[in-house]
Amino acid sequence: MDFFAQQDIARRNSRLLVVGFLLSVALLVMLTNIVVVAFLFWGDRGQDSHFFDYFNWSRFGHIGLAITTTIAMVVLFKWIALSGGGKSVAEGMGGARVLPQTRDTAERRCLNIVDEIALAANMPVPAVYVLNRERGINAFAAGITPADAIVAVTRGAIENLERDELQGVIAHEFSHILNGDMRLNIRLAAMLKGITFVRDTGEFLMHSGRNRVRSGNRGNENALPLLGLALWLLGWLGGLAAGGLKSAISRQREFLADASAVQYTRDNVGIANALKVIGGYVPGTLVHAARAGEMSHIFFGQIEHSLWHLFPTHPPLDERIRRLQPDWDGGFIERKPRHYRAEPSRPGTGEVGVGRAALVAAAAASAFESQLQTSAPDADFPDTVDAGDVSAGVTATTLPISIVQYTREPLGAQAIIVSLLISDREAVYREQLEIVGQAGVKGLEELACTVHPSIQALGAPNRLPLLELCLPSLRSMSARQYREFKQLLLTLIRTDRETALHEWCLYQLLRHYLDPEFVRVRPSRPRYRSLEKVRYHLRVALSVLAYAGRGDPEAAFRLGADALLLKELAIQPQEETSVASFSRAVHELADCYPLLKPRVLKAMARVAQADGSLNYEEREIIASLAAVMDCPQPTALKTD
Repeated sequence: MDFFAQQDIARRNSRLLVVGFLLSVALLVMLTNIVVVAFLFWGDRGQDSHFFDYFNWSRFGHIGLAITTTIAMVVLFKWIALSGGGKSVAEGMGGARVLPQTRDTAERRCLNIVDEIALAANMPVPAVYVLNRERGINAFAAGITPADAIVAVTRGAIENLERDELQGVIAHEFSHILNGDMRLNIRLAAMLKGITFVRDTGEFLMHSGRNRVRSGNRGNENALPLLGLALWLLGWLGGLAAGGLKSAISRQREFLADASAVQYTRDNVGIANALKVIGGYVPGTLVHAARAGEMSHIFFGQIEHSLWHLFPTHPPLDERIRRLQPDWDGGFIERKPRHYRAEPSRPGTGEVGVGRAALVAAAAASAFESQLQTSAPDADFPDTVDAGDVSAGVTATTLPISIVQYTREPLGAQAIIVSLLISDREAVYREQLEIVGQAGVKGLEELACTVHPSIQALGAPNRLPLLELCLPSLRSMSARQYREFKQLLLTLIRTDRETALHEWCLYQLLRHYLDPEFVRVRPSRPRYRSLEKVRYHLRVALSVLAYAGRGDPEAAFRLGADALLLKELAIQPQEETSVASFSRAVHELADCYPLLKPRVLKAMARVAQADGSLNYEEREIIASLAAVMDCPQPTALKTD
């Protein structure tokens, strides 16, 4: 099943969630009114009256309005609290950010696996967090969009799973990022909080009533506990209904994510064995973090024992395993908890985790890992890593290990990005270096001068892989450093009084994937329900991409226009396709409704591959388009 089919399932689940939530609120309003009528009837039980004589439509409306307003406010506040991105969710559960320069070998291995899956999923590398206090084997992905997504794993997972098993678990979480589950998960958590708030209020009133009795204030000693008990029961019933909905949605998505993990890793053994290990591992998938309960549906496995839940959020382990391996003999893998010893890594050694060029990590991991543990400190290591030998999906190129090492530190990553934007014209080059020196970042000018010749020698095909290599380290900057760095990049781009297309693409990618780390980003506002409303902007974007190819621009443009059913759309003259017009067009396309965006990107992919291949400039354009439009890139893109 491809990404866009998964998106359709996610959208259906989202609609089901909204309908189920509204039904749960309606049920809560009805039950509350029944309880109120019962209280009134019970209070006048000595009179000759019937139960329904105490029903009043006006009271029903006021109670319904009060409950709906309260729940809506709680949902809104919870949504705002969770909308800070995956970072806020992970840190709220006690997660610690794994830095690119970590010396912990288990964390380093996890980073490399995330790099590899990011390549397979055709997306930039997300930040990685570890829940160090959790012995259970579990993981989750969180965030509103792929730009602010994170992957979090428990300490038990990175210490007790073999490499292929951990790879399967992380690939499972990447599926949740790419098929839109993260936004659905956040909505689900916010809505459930609104319903369970009634139960929490009832519990508070019960405790408050008992405290009044202890303090000698017995005026309302019966009213408060009874009211609290009624609200608690109502909230429990409403939460039960919502929990059933959560279970139905979550269980189906887990099967889909398991299947997607096989697609990304091209192996069903890793994730199947991970599930078998969980079945034979005493701590299982249990997680004890304070806020884990309300986010139980985002985890890889059940975080609490199934005995405590009428509606489990995850399918049984044996059912998940049999879908992956129908001939499974029913046996689990028994594994005692063990710990990886954190060892300091030496410069020039260790596994190389590198985002888009990440199967560099796969090659380097197998070649270097044994040497890391057995070689002497002065052992010789390769000077380069050949990404072209690893995977046809990576631009054939050789990345020097020295450059890869620079990407692991914030200052080195900044120097590489600066070098990507420095001109090869002598006059502009000198002016830009002076600007870098005046930026006030100690050592940046010297380091940029050092790496610039190597970056220039690597050439344009390496711009995108190098940018993505640098993203994890750049996330380690402070908010002030990031603002100053982004302003420096804008100044460098404007030095020659013109903006090249590759400069625009690199800046947009950097801004899109780093802004959510430092500032609250407002997502694009859907305004265009049909492609007819963005005909002109589609014409500009398709034209720019068609001229970037090596084949016939007219024929390439026609493929994209026909895919969008815009038969009369004509290619724009090349002299009218400026970077400024392209930028405006892309930002307008970002305001299309979500269902339209995958169609647009599919059409762009057809234009780019009209000549049978995908060059580096076309890849940069599509990557920046997908970033600005906040929609993952099509996965079936073939490179030269």
